[in-house]
Amino acid sequence: MKVLMFGWEFPPHIAGGLGTACYGLTKGLAKHQVDVLFVMPRATGDEDQRSARILNASDVEMFTNITAISEFWKRINFLEIGSNLIPYVGPEEFEKIVNESYKAGESHSTISFQNKYQFSGKYGSNLMEEVARYAIVAASIAMQQSFDVIHAHDWLTYAAGVAAKRVSGKPLVVHVHATEFDRSGENINQTVYDIEQMGMQAADCVITVSNLTRNTVITKYGIDPTKVVTVHNAVDFDHFAENHETRGVKEKVVTFLGRITFQKGPEYFIEAAGKVLKSYPNVRFVMAGSGDMLNRSIRRVAKLGIATHFHFTGFLHGADVPRMFSHSDVYVMPSVSEPFGISPLEAMRSNVPTIISKQSGVAEVLKYAIKIDFWDVNALADAMYGLLAYPALSQMATRCGLEEVNALKWDNAARQVVNIYKNIL
Repeated sequence: MKVLMFGWEFPPHIAGGLGTACYGLTKGLAKHQVDVLFVMPRATGDEDQRSARILNASDVEMFTNITAISEFWKRINFLEIGSNLIPYVGPEEFEKIVNESYKAGESHSTISFQNKYQFSGKYGSNLMEEVARYAIVAASIAMQQSFDVIHAHDWLTYAAGVAAKRVSGKPLVVHVHATEFDRSGENINQTVYDIEQMGMQAADCVITVSNLTRNTVITKYGIDPTKVVTVHNAVDFDHFAENHETRGVKEKVVTFLGRITFQKGPEYFIEAAGKVLKSYPNVRFVMAGSGDMLNRSIRRVAKLGIATHFHFTGFLHGADVPRMFSHSDVYVMPSVSEPFGISPLEAMRSNVPTIISKQSGVAEVLKYAIKIDFWDVNALADAMYGLLAYPALSQMATRCGLEEVNALKWDNAARQVVNIYKNIL
């Protein structure tokens, strides 16, 4: 079976859990004899291609010699966006070029565009423009490649998946790793919401990473429940070999690892840390990550007078993540809204007892992580104190957590995804 898969990032260049999940799933699919062509906006060439062939969208030449013109235009709907699609060409000239190309194509039964879009592949101010361009490139790729199923990861690639479906007629799976309600609460970006809903409605199957997210998809987006299926994420064991590095501090270490944004609940971690230090001063707290709440978090730590016990590392890349876990005694994920959350699995795989919010999808599959409401700072502080002060509790959570997470393999998740492919085919 061949799958045309659209993503936005892939290790080693990732900004969060999306790239990690895509990597784990492609490795699992490879073990089930699924041939994956993974398209991303900008590939650097150092991606691991043992389980998936990486196609750099920035290298794709657009719509070369399309002969079935009438059929092509029937299958394409264009979304107007506030930007030029051809670099360095003004709006009037752009319209003239397109109109002349269209007329030429109708008379000669051929359209030829010799264009490549250079994507940044980042999450910058021109993100919407890149999302729209990615969809156009996806249509070209779908006409050039042979495949059985289209699989699009998260809202950034939904338009690409829909475009590929319309030109190829092949079934589409969209994979919901997070929704706009997770990222923004009730103050959603309407454009992003509309793209998400469009992708889910056009899909033959919608995969969600938790039942929590499945409920959001059904109730907030109005998607038919019969085509929404939960496939829980897993953890990639390969990068978590035994790490025997010597710790540079004598105190115990409590770690927060993730984007420092509203969704991840960093302020609750800081408030709980302040409470723990009043009863257990022999501890350091690490906030590993970056985000729009970083400066605010630093100011709050200073105001609480706990800066000598608090460390901000910035975003951690690659091997630095397991290294950070090897230095940790407790891992905390106090997310306000977390569709799943792979980092607790990685922590438990690294023998680190873990505290997670009840408002996370991963809470559905873990018994031996301590679960608290994200807003209950006192409960969070109590959980931290218990794991720090009582070795028997920490040892039990470590032992049972490792056994539990070892059963959550990407091979099993991939098997479920393969069954979904077969059903829609």
